[in-house]
Amino acid sequence: MVGIVLSGCASHRVLVPPRLSLDTFGRLAIVTFSAEPSRASLAALATQQFAEEVLASQGGIELLELGPADTAVARLLTEGNAAEAAARLGHEKNIGAVFFGQLAVSGTKPIGGVSAGGGLNVHATVSAELGVRLLSAATGGTLWRSSGTTSRTVGQLTTSGGRPPSISATDPNAAYENMVDELVAQVTRDFRPTWVKQ
Repeated sequence: MVGIVLSGCASHRVLVPPRLSLDTFGRLAIVTFSAEPSRASLAALATQQFAEEVLASQGGIELLELGPADTAVARLLTEGNAAEAAARLGHEKNIGAVFFGQLAVSGTKPIGGVSAGGGLNVHATVSAELGVRLLSAATGGTLWRSSGTTSRTVGQLTTSGGRPPSISATDPNAAYENMVDELVAQVTRDFRPTWVKQ
């Protein structure tokens, strides 16, 4: 009797299709994501990883990868006119929709405090945000958008009770690359099928 009740209550997992199927938009393009000039290599890394994730998640689509120098729309993007940029790319490259993204990375920010016993705890963090949107090349309208944020501690100094200070540090460049991995995973979740319990 107990076995029957348990088996009746057991859940099973069902594969749910991605929230967004990209094959409905025809041929797609992605323009290398923008960032501050000093972070251009991180933006290129984010673009590459985003493209790889999209292609791995959704078979049967064609993705034209365009660097900023490959397009005649750099000025439009600089002016913030992504809709016109999408329309121009649609006309020039025969695409249905185009991905644009922006990566913002903070410098190292110290945060700390002193405890009631006189102990000191200071740590340094870096943070990053990635926003990506898919625009229609026919109308310039937004078809999809997603964003993600993350942060990492890259250094810490702790003192307490007259003991020697405890110091730890991480290479900020390695932290930035790890954050890019996490951000891409966050913003591409709508393109992946998922397992849910039922």
